[in-house]
Amino acid sequence: MKASQFFVSTLKEAPADAEVVSHKLMTRAGLIKKLGAGIYTYMPMGLRVIRKVEAIVREEMNRAGAVECTMPVVQPGELWQETGRFEKMGPELLRIRDRHGRDFVVQPTSEEVITDIARQELRSYKQLPRNFYQIQTKFRDERRPRFGLMRGREFTMKDAYSFDRNPEAAKASYQVMAQAYRRIFDRFGLTYRAVAADSGAIGGDLSEEFQVIAATGEDAIVYCPASDYAANMEKAESAPPTGPRPAPAQAQTLTPTPGKATCADVAALLGVPLASTVKSLVLATDTLDEDGNVTASQVWLLLLRGDHDMNEVKVSKLPGLDVGFRFATLAEIQSHFGTEPGYLGPLGLLQPVKVVADREVAVMADWICGANRKDYHITGVNWGRDLPEPDLVADLRNVVAGDPSPDGKGALAIERGIEVGHVFYLGTKYSKAMNATFLAEDGKPAFFEMGCYGIGITRLPAAAIEQNHDERGIIWPDAIAPFTVVICPIGMDRSEAVKAAAGQLYAELLAAGVDVILDDRGERPGAMFADWELIGVPHRVTIGDKGLKDGKVEYQHRRDSAATAVDVSQMADLLRSKLAV
Repeated sequence: MKASQFFVSTLKEAPADAEVVSHKLMTRAGLIKKLGAGIYTYMPMGLRVIRKVEAIVREEMNRAGAVECTMPVVQPGELWQETGRFEKMGPELLRIRDRHGRDFVVQPTSEEVITDIARQELRSYKQLPRNFYQIQTKFRDERRPRFGLMRGREFTMKDAYSFDRNPEAAKASYQVMAQAYRRIFDRFGLTYRAVAADSGAIGGDLSEEFQVIAATGEDAIVYCPASDYAANMEKAESAPPTGPRPAPAQAQTLTPTPGKATCADVAALLGVPLASTVKSLVLATDTLDEDGNVTASQVWLLLLRGDHDMNEVKVSKLPGLDVGFRFATLAEIQSHFGTEPGYLGPLGLLQPVKVVADREVAVMADWICGANRKDYHITGVNWGRDLPEPDLVADLRNVVAGDPSPDGKGALAIERGIEVGHVFYLGTKYSKAMNATFLAEDGKPAFFEMGCYGIGITRLPAAAIEQNHDERGIIWPDAIAPFTVVICPIGMDRSEAVKAAAGQLYAELLAAGVDVILDDRGERPGAMFADWELIGVPHRVTIGDKGLKDGKVEYQHRRDSAATAVDVSQMADLLRSKLAV
């Protein structure tokens, strides 16, 4: 490709609404152009990156035995009503009606459609296993679209769905996909981790996320440097505390803490470690009648160490709270505790509550909590002596760096990541909801065992940039760069020697199958270099009259601080060796 025939459009400044590096650089480099909130046009330079991502994904999915199809972007609402997700998915699901008043959705994912296909087409166990995938446009009506392609509303995703005859076969299919994903992300040339994950609203009980490591990532990834343990923060288990609960050593004391409404402030006032304080979180669960009206509410008090944070996913799986919980209202708090938040605790309640203690709190002695009285806390609180044992003891908290690894092989560390892929074992969640069955070997109908597997095609380039950039611009891995090599001739319009050398190298690289672009626009060297450094092409060859007089041209990788002189005759071979073509 010659730059004069392509479309190169760069900007010196990023738009004011660009918050993260990838959004700024993708816009400045001319990869994307904003059309509306969370909706972008993929410009020619950006589309080349996306097509390379798609090609790698497609090759590995085909290699793993998946079969490609394409499902409609607009899907009948009645399929989503069968699974209950038409209502349950909330405002992120874009619902529309046609001229006849029939409900449709703009797909955020395609479990319903593919399950409908399976129940029509896959009639016998002899047709299993089967895995269908698509690379297709999706839409999620994010409340606050931001960060460019990292959290847009319209995006492209590869989603695949496996169908098997039993759980064992389904888990085998899951492992095939999990390994295919590792090959995919290895080929992208990115640093990533596969981490155990909670399956969330999509359902299922076996799940892994593929996270591209980046300091700007939204997700916290927990791992053990001394073992293979890795999980996202939602899933990461805190190891049970060791040793028995110490015996009480302090008297229970009502202690003035004027204006100190947080554990940190109380600990600082009293000169004690934050870990000796206990925070109180008040939740509520509602009982509903057939019309959805609240008929009764149960208030819950969760107790966590002052230096720990609640993990909502873990809490949502606890007995009694797994029906769905909310944070209690101020009126509920005052009616049960008799005071405002900031001074709450489990002693002296006005009405009974369900008390759930984190495992760390359950083994604490002489701890500090709110006195249910403004400007006061209680010190020297002990289980058994001062209050009954909790109704439930469970792992309620987010892990912190330095916690023991659950596998017992070291201490946990935490880094940031960007989720770009996710694999789930779904079981029969969707096949049962849609009565999707096949004839099993015993001649009886059985529900399909399903898995689903997604990769954010358009999110991945943004994640790659978050991991690979510097003050000058993007630094693409070879596999997904818009062009792998750029030839920058200096004064090509004034020097026949430069023009001939550039043309010859360009032709050699094309013939070798190298994805090369020749910048024949006649730009000044500084502007030309700045463009390609911003765009992030990984390999650059500079050809000028001065070097050619000595039979030399210059090679520079995008990460190199300086160029290296190379014999003209050896440059094509050097590039072929670096690119392994």
